[in-house]
Amino acid sequence: MANIHKIDERLTIIDSMDLRKKNRTSTYILQDGKIALFEPSASPSIPYIIEGLHKLNIPLEKIDYIIVTHIHLDHAGGAGLLLEKCPNAKLVVHPKGARHMITPERLIASAKSVYGDDFDRLFDPIVAVPEDRVIIMNDKETIQMSEKCTLTFYDSPGHANHHFSIHDSVTGGIFTGDTVGIFYSQLLEKGLELYLPATSPNQFNPDAMLASAKLFEDLGAKKIYFSHFGVSEHPQKVFTELRKWVPAFIEAGKNGVSKADNNSFESLTEAVVKELDNIIFSYLQEQNISLDDEITEIIKLDIFVSAQGIVDYFQKTGVIHE
Repeated sequence: MANIHKIDERLTIIDSMDLRKKNRTSTYILQDGKIALFEPSASPSIPYIIEGLHKLNIPLEKIDYIIVTHIHLDHAGGAGLLLEKCPNAKLVVHPKGARHMITPERLIASAKSVYGDDFDRLFDPIVAVPEDRVIIMNDKETIQMSEKCTLTFYDSPGHANHHFSIHDSVTGGIFTGDTVGIFYSQLLEKGLELYLPATSPNQFNPDAMLASAKLFEDLGAKKIYFSHFGVSEHPQKVFTELRKWVPAFIEAGKNGVSKADNNSFESLTEAVVKELDNIIFSYLQEQNISLDDEITEIIKLDIFVSAQGIVDYFQKTGVIHE
C-alpha cells in the first residue's frame, strides 16, 4: 500500500518503497499548473507510485514531466517503465545522463558491478526511454510550470557528474538528489537530525560535492527536498553537517586503506567499511540513539556503497597505488 506524505498544497511525497523499505526514497509530486514527478526510483517501485497517484486522484495521462536528478537506478531505473504508463510525460534528465537512459546497457552493467546478485531483485526491468520523449536540461535552464512557478536546473556534481538539482521559485526549496547526502528522517522521532554524505561510485568527488553545497547556500535555499528521504527545513544544518562529514569520510577511508590486507578492491572496501562503521555508529552511540534493525540495515548498506565510492576515488586520484 502506497504511503503518502503531504508537504503542502503543491507538493506531496509518495514513498516509493525503494529496496522494499519505508522512508527510503521520496518520489515527489509537484502540482502547480503542470504536474511534475521527481525521482521515479527503481522499477519495483512503480506499482507503489501508480497507487500513490491514484490516491491523489492524478490520472497517469496528466503527468507532464518525470524528472530524474541523476541516473543511478534507485532514482531513475524505473523511468522507462513509468513512461510507458504515462503517455504524455517527458523525461527530464542531465545532458550527461540522457544517452544512458536511451541506451541503458552500460548503466545496467555498472549497477550489476555494485549490487551483484541482488541486481534483478532490486532493479529489474530497466526499460529504454525513447529518444523523442527525452528533454535535456543544461545548467540554469528552466521549466515554467505556471505563471508563478519556475523550476531552474543547476549542474551539481560531487555525487555524480550527470547530476542536476532543481530550484523551486515558489518555496525556495531545492530538489538535491544525492548531492548533499542522505537525510535519515526516521531518526527524527528519536531526537536526532542526521545527514550523511552519499559517496557512492563511480564519480564521487569531495571538492565538487562541497562546491555544489556552496552553490545551494548561495542560492539561499529555504528547504532541501532530499531523495533519501523527506524534507529538511534546516538547510544551513545540512550544509554544516556535510562539511563535517565529507572530510571525516575521507579520513576514515585513508585509515581503512592503510589497514587493508591487500590492494584488491574488495579488501580495500571491506577495510573502509569498518572505519566508516566505527565513526558513524560511535557517533550515534554518543548521541544515545538506539537503532532498530531496519534503520541499521539501511545505514550499513549506505556505508558499504559509500566505501566503494571512496576506494574508487582513491584509486583514480592516486591515493592508492597498484
